[in-house]
Amino acid sequence: MVRISDFQVKDVISVSDGRKLGNISDIDIDLDTGKIENIIVGGSGKILGFFGKDDEAVIPWASIVKIGADVILVRMREQKYTQQQLQEPKEQ
Repeated sequence: MVRISDFQVKDVISVSDGRKLGNISDIDIDLDTGKIENIIVGGSGKILGFFGKDDEAVIPWASIVKIGADVILVRMREQKYTQQQLQEPKEQ
């Protein structure tokens, strides 16, 4: 069994450029299925989660390549996922 707190201490790394994206600050869970839909990665620049500007990236669970002992490797598209994009419906 894995706890959410175990995920929060792992660095999230992009496999496309090796860049550290941050650490998991939250997750989105589909309550009907119990499956994790997205991980939310907080950007750097905050002190204890309170001070400074923080851009969150919402990464679909399907974009996770590998979960290791110390890192989570993700394959991100060029588009940056944000919390706002996830919540706002797209105009057609």
